[in-house]
Formats: sequence, structure tokens, C-alpha cells
Amino acid sequence: MIEGKNIVKRFGDRDVLKNVSIAFKPGVTNLIIGQSGSGKTVLMKCLVGLHEVDKGQVLYNGRDFSAMSIRQRQSIRQELGMLFQGGALFDSLNVIDNVMFPLNMYTNLSRAQKMKRVEFCLDRVNLSHAGKLRPSELSGGMIKRVAIARAISNNPKYLFCDEPNSGLDPQTSTLIDNLISEITREFNITTVINTHDMNSVLEIGQQICFIYKGELWWEGDNEQVLKTTNVELNEFIFSTELTKRLKKSL
Repeated sequence: MIEGKNIVKRFGDRDVLKNVSIAFKPGVTNLIIGQSGSGKTVLMKCLVGLHEVDKGQVLYNGRDFSAMSIRQRQSIRQELGMLFQGGALFDSLNVIDNVMFPLNMYTNLSRAQKMKRVEFCLDRVNLSHAGKLRPSELSGGMIKRVAIARAISNNPKYLFCDEPNSGLDPQTSTLIDNLISEITREFNITTVINTHDMNSVLEIGQQICFIYKGELWWEGDNEQVLKTTNVELNEFIFSTELTKRLKKSL
């Protein structure tokens, strides 16, 4: 479990996060949603240590990550998997070496052991045939699947996904959503997803946290989100003509 307790983050004289308390459970897909500038990306960066909190705590299974030194945090960082927006693969490396990168960074496994793990991860995302390809030879959906394989290569307890569907067509987006959801359940990972994609919210939003003007404004799941009376959340969710029609049909 990941917990944020009374998190405050300031930039200059502006409070970007205002006393946010939040908890993310293992084995379910936890989504953070909100308008651009609401603070949701800052919240995720605080959780992984890219931003330091000004007040409050970030806890990983009770361990106070926010109070640790850089050296002390290393043990928790080894338990994290990251799926970056756009995939963020290394252009100079083939698929195998991209997926192996965290194993080279954080483990003392032999080359044979690393290859076995890489083959398992590529098979899990249905890319066992693509190991020798370069990122430039991959489609957008394949890049995201390689990035997922890399994110789980070190067998993480915690998985952070930043806009995993950005730039993808709706069909491929659904494939990526389902893959993340399946891996989360299969390995009982605590998965946190930062997204604008309403299809993701409705498809895999087992826990949804709506951030509004730096505050945790609403929590629920993908069934409750369609029935909420929260004015600000409704304005965010049902902002397009298509979603307005969906709301009327409920």
C-alpha cells in the first residue's frame, strides 16, 4: 500500500497540493484524474520522490519515504516500476536491452538470469518476437508494451503510469488498459495511473481519485463516477458532447 498523509506542496507562495491524504491499495488499478494544473502530476511526483513534500508524509507499506535520505530511499526505488508518458525507450538499445535496463541498474543477476526474466516479461506483453527490434521499428502500441515489460522487469511491488494511453488510438488504448489491469491483479502490484483518458476511467477505474485545485475532491470507482452529484467532477467527466449524451442515457 502507498499512503500520502496531509501532503502539502508549494511552489513559491502558491500551494499546489493542499493537505492531501490518500491511499492506494495493492491488486487494484488506482487512477488519479483532474484538469490540467489541478496538481495530479505534482502529487505523483511527490509520491515517487521527484518533488519533496513541504509537509506531510509518503508511506510505502508503513515506511516513511519522505523522511528518508537519498541513500535510504534506494531500497524502495528498487521496488518501483515506472511507465513514462510516450514510453521513454532508449533509441540506441534494442527491445531486449531496453527491458533489461532496470535489471542492469538494480540487480546482480547473471546475464542468463536477466535474459530469462526479459523473455518472461516480453512474453507477458505478447512481444516475444520483437526482442531484436529497435524502438524506431515499433508501432506506438508496441512501444507502450515494451515500456510495460521494462516497468515490471524488476518484479516491482509498486507501478506508476503517467498517461499510458497518450497518442494511442482507442482500440490500442483499451489493449494497454487491460494489460496494465491484468498485470496489477496477477502480481498484486500497487498501481497508480495518472490519466486524462475517460475510457480508462470507465474501463479500469477500480479506485478513482479526483484532484481539484490541489485538493482531494472525490473518491470512488468507475460505477460511482457515473452517478456522482459532485458538481466539479461532473463538469470534468461530462465535458464533451459524447459524454454528455452518455450521462443523459443513464
